[in-house]
Amino acid sequence: MIRSSRILPALLLAAAMAIGPVLAPPPAMAADEISADTIAEKYAALLERDYLYPETGKRYADAIRAGIAAGRYRTLSGEALGTAIDSDVDAVLPDGHLRLRVPEAATGAAAPAPGGTTPAPRPKKVPVEQAGWIAPGIAFIRFNVFPQDEAVTAQAAKFMADHADAKAIIFDIRTHNGGGLDQMDVIFPWLFGKETRLVTMATRASVDAEGGSPIAGVPSMRMAKGDAGMVAREHWATPNADARLRDARIYVLTSGASASAAEHFALAMKHSGRGTLVGAPTAGANHFGRGEDLGGGYGAFIPVGRTYDPVTGKDWEGEGVLPDIAVAPADALARALTELGVAPAEAKTLSDAHMPSWPMERRKPRGTR
Repeated sequence: MIRSSRILPALLLAAAMAIGPVLAPPPAMAADEISADTIAEKYAALLERDYLYPETGKRYADAIRAGIAAGRYRTLSGEALGTAIDSDVDAVLPDGHLRLRVPEAATGAAAPAPGGTTPAPRPKKVPVEQAGWIAPGIAFIRFNVFPQDEAVTAQAAKFMADHADAKAIIFDIRTHNGGGLDQMDVIFPWLFGKETRLVTMATRASVDAEGGSPIAGVPSMRMAKGDAGMVAREHWATPNADARLRDARIYVLTSGASASAAEHFALAMKHSGRGTLVGAPTAGANHFGRGEDLGGGYGAFIPVGRTYDPVTGKDWEGEGVLPDIAVAPADALARALTELGVAPAEAKTLSDAHMPSWPMERRKPRGTR
């Protein structure tokens, strides 16, 4: 679910979003030059070798290999192949990040009607939207993704510095589908008055030993005692020298589309007691990992670890992070503003003006039932 400057992005539940795993450029071998069974076997081998729970990884691999043996994939390609393999994997145990990536050309942009024009490609999400003052003393920022992008990290840092006199900050992650730690690690130092443990992240030990942990060496991560077979690190917030925001009220707007790194952010704020979550339960896509190239333009995201509450040991896979104030996602901003003393009519007007243009509902990954 997470990456920093060294971490590959987490899979978005909303299909091929802007922060799907960053894979190597498609190899020279075209999709129709590599067999479906070869792709399926490579996926099975990676799951068996690296999936965070070895027994579950073996069950996934067995299910895919049973599909190969039965000839279920042999004549398939593109979306049909992805759906078939995803269905077999989901039948073992759904995982919010497991979804076979198919070649971009096979994702099926709609064909134009006779005499019509080719539909424009779906635009990519802008990482940051509507950052600024939303009401006197109240700052607002929407993150759609936490990307591996120094410019966006600088933008997040500048927002915090420019609004350091705020009495409250509203972080809108209702349309935030994942990413990494970079932007979080320039936000958290402003909000805490002492060093604070946020969440724990545990990587499968065999992956970690081979240098495959996506969080090893990240400055905000500290080694910790973990479960057998896992290497645990804790994400910590270390205060900066500016104390102005340490008593500011913090609200985090959530929805069923808030996934992966967005859920990490939400849990960190909730576990630490530093922020109030307003909206709906998040998507329930917990596991972090890395992108893998399967050949022929196909790819996969292999979860190698999980993120969890360091006190309870509980993660949010399948369930999501629950809000402190449960309201419909479309009403979350108005509710946060009224909590901050804004008159209801004005709060509604401001909410309408800051309504996200992207969906705020969880989308089922391909292959789920």
